[in-house]
Parts: sequence; structure tokens; C-alpha cells
Amino acid sequence: MLSAKMEAALNAQINAEYYSSYLYLSMSAYCREMNLEGFASWLRIQADEEMIHAMKIYDFVHERSGRVTLTAIDAPPTEWESPLAVFEATFAHEQHVTALINKLVDLAISESDHATNSFLQWFVNEQVEEEASADAVLQKLKLLANAPGGLFMLDRELGLRPAATPPAPAT
Repeated sequence: MLSAKMEAALNAQINAEYYSSYLYLSMSAYCREMNLEGFASWLRIQADEEMIHAMKIYDFVHERSGRVTLTAIDAPPTEWESPLAVFEATFAHEQHVTALINKLVDLAISESDHATNSFLQWFVNEQVEEEASADAVLQKLKLLANAPGGLFMLDRELGLRPAATPPAPAT
């Protein structure tokens, strides 16, 4: 069973994951308007992954006899200066999410909640991949600063990202 404090923290993380999804969907719409379909696709897949993360936590709260309490999701930005600015924001956001996950782990450890700590280790590892993935695109965009044609090559590359695969539903 979850403590009230851990339950509230996990519910806040569900909200943060939904916000992340909403943010990446907004970024995808921005890129689509610029006719950067590969960027838009990469970000749409990222939005889908964040929904999957939210549902993993949702299912875990229920498995631990907790109560999921959904709250309002803040509106994300809708404009950026450039694709570079989009990925600067993406990388910064992933660093923020990593900090949120780390705080959840710290709480689980402080409460000796071994089950939640074990569960959260998947997210700790996932955040390493999330940050690396966003940073890889960011670094490529920085290299392309003086080669606008390269933007279209990168757009094509990003369009090859495979779709997110949701986990099997909890039973």
C-alpha cells in the first residue's frame, strides 16, 4: 500500500507525464506547420511515449491499492523561434523530468518503500535514454547552424524513428 505522500507524488508525476505528452504534441504541431514532417513525427512519437509513461504510473498506483487523482494539465507553449529552439526546450524538459523522477526515488527511499523504488528504477533508466536522444538531435541541429540544407537531411532521418510500443495492459 502506498503512503498518502507517495500516492500524491505519483499522481503529480502522472500529471507531469501528461504535460510532457502535451508539450511534445504542441512541438510536433509547430514543426508540422513548418513542413518538417520528420521532426513532427519524432515529436509525435515522443508524445506517445510520455502517455505510455503516464499509464505505467497510473497502473502502478492502482496495483498498490492507491487512488489515481487526475488534475488539470497546464497549457504548453505553441511557438518557438526555430527547430533548434524546440530541441533546446526538449532537452531542458527531459532534464526537468529526470529531476522529478529522482525526487520520487528519494521519497521512496526515505519511506522505505522498496516496491515503489524498484518500480521507479525503470524510469531512472528511461530518463538516461530520453536525455541522450533529445541531446543527440540538439547537437546535430547545432552542427547544422551554417548548413540549412542539412536541416532537410536531419528531417528525413528523424522521420525514420519507430513508433512507441505500449506495454501490455495491467490485469
